[in-house]
Amino acid sequence: MAKRYRNDKEKRNERPRTRKESKNGAKRIQQEDKPTVHTDEEVAENFVFGHHAVMEALKQGRGNKLFASEDARGEKIDELKELAREQAVPVKWVPKQKLDQMSNQGVHQGLILAITPYEYLSLPELMDQSKENPFYLILDNLEDPHNFGSILRTADASGVDGIIIPKHRAVGITPVVVKTSTGAVEHVPVARVTNLHQAITELKSKGFWIFGTDMNGTSYTKWNAEGAIALIIGNEGRGMSEGLKKDVDEMLTIPMTGHVQSLNASVAAGLLMYEAFRQRGNL
Repeated sequence: MAKRYRNDKEKRNERPRTRKESKNGAKRIQQEDKPTVHTDEEVAENFVFGHHAVMEALKQGRGNKLFASEDARGEKIDELKELAREQAVPVKWVPKQKLDQMSNQGVHQGLILAITPYEYLSLPELMDQSKENPFYLILDNLEDPHNFGSILRTADASGVDGIIIPKHRAVGITPVVVKTSTGAVEHVPVARVTNLHQAITELKSKGFWIFGTDMNGTSYTKWNAEGAIALIIGNEGRGMSEGLKKDVDEMLTIPMTGHVQSLNASVAAGLLMYEAFRQRGNL
């Protein structure tokens, strides 16, 4: 595959490539003393629901209190009860209507877990714990929690090393995101930054190549996804912001035919993640 150049004088193989090895015991979750009392307001702000999300959060030691439907039965419930006991997490049996209210009519599968708040990484922390030549996703003001959750799920499956999101005007780690990710949020590091442009500038200074997504650009099948790279996924409706387009080294596109000339953000991200997964020797 042909080498990429920023300009006629700068060759990619002259860019720095080293990365610090992953730190043993790096923590994304802030462990706090488990409170004995939870108000409904606290639970509403910090909880996950659904079997897979609850299971993964318990395994990571994030549980404070497990709310289970009064009529919940079966091996999965017994497994969760045992895990909660091992983690010293109290279980409260409540009517299904209570769980419906707590989850805002979400598909809770009879389980809601009050948790410690998710602790985001800073960009330097993310880079410090990543392997050499990592692959990051940058979500440019994504708003739909279902898209974010689906992207997290695919990111975990395809070996993405971390996701970078802005602090403002974008969806964060919410109960819906956790539920949609089916627990993948516990395994994919998420860094939250104040300014995406500054974050991209910092990544470039560390040898990253930055790729964007647009209707016009290089076909993603011709993308050189090797090395230290970051891929920007734009907003569901507006696409990539004009300011970030100036920071991109190469714009990628997914060829399409038909009447609808756009893909769902999580679908487009999934295609690109698996192309990188293939090229980077994981398939």
